[in-house]
Amino acid sequence: MPDAPESVPPTVAGRVYLIGAGPGDPGYITLRGVECLAQADVVLYDYLVNPAILQHTRPGTDLICLGHHGRTRIWSQEEINQQLVALAQQGKVIARLKSGDPTIFARAAEELDALASADIPSEIVPGVTTAVAVGSCAGIPLTHRDYASAVALITGHEDGGKETTALDYPALARFPGTLVFYMGVTTVRQWTSELITAGKPAETPAAIVRRCSFADQQTILCRLDEVAQRMTDPEKMRPPVVVVVGEVARATNQHDWFQQRPLFGKRIVVTRPAGQGETLARPLRELGAEVLLQPAIRIDPPADWATVDAELAHLGRYDWLVFSSANGVRTFLDRLLATGRDMRALG
Repeated sequence: MPDAPESVPPTVAGRVYLIGAGPGDPGYITLRGVECLAQADVVLYDYLVNPAILQHTRPGTDLICLGHHGRTRIWSQEEINQQLVALAQQGKVIARLKSGDPTIFARAAEELDALASADIPSEIVPGVTTAVAVGSCAGIPLTHRDYASAVALITGHEDGGKETTALDYPALARFPGTLVFYMGVTTVRQWTSELITAGKPAETPAAIVRRCSFADQQTILCRLDEVAQRMTDPEKMRPPVVVVVGEVARATNQHDWFQQRPLFGKRIVVTRPAGQGETLARPLRELGAEVLLQPAIRIDPPADWATVDAELAHLGRYDWLVFSSANGVRTFLDRLLATGRDMRALG
């Protein structure tokens, strides 16, 4: 009789978290997002995600950037879908980290469809989308009881495979509220002219906000008919950019606390040892600085404690003990206890 077929172990499905990283500021990720990142074996993240958010991962987690415009090849959506499925079928926990919110112009639906087809469990972790962050970081209230009782989020870059646009510009021109255009850098001349042609007044206030909530955020106030020129002259703005169109963008500087912070626009390098730089970085960020953590020193024990231990045995002959850093104090006290002494040795 024929040999029985070898048994194939069943595939152990992992899990995929689609996490919204927020618009840029690493403090704008949700607590649930941080929890999921801490569980991940692999993180697949978009280049617009602030790398500082990756600090919430465990040591040894595989961090995979899905390409960067102008630097490396951008992964196709199909490649991303295939990688998510393949990794999950290996039993891994994957964090798919997306800028803003996963469900707003982030193609989450396509990834969820691919995961569902492969019977892989997933969870969506919402994030702060850029339009919402603009209300805080650029001082532009998207709704206002006098000017806007509705908000529309619009893509400026539709799927190139569409035969005709899905946007109804006459309806948008009549929209009784605030319009927020995402991903409209390369098509800015098209959508602004379409909007004006459809009846939106050329003098409608507009606000261009680039890199919202990042330390180098840029806000430009202008009219709708000036948006294209301001975004392309003298050179084309680089993403990420959103454009707010409506009366709420008329006068925003009075509420712009974000760019008025004393260290806004400054880049500061903190060189403290790994694991200790954050205590200095945090207050600097609060003051508006972009902080780069670059440890320049490392604190290690000496190869031989003999000299230190000999002095610890004769502390009584000193009148002063002078320490140059908190690290010195901590190491001194740890060694004091390790040699069987306690604080009475300093009496």
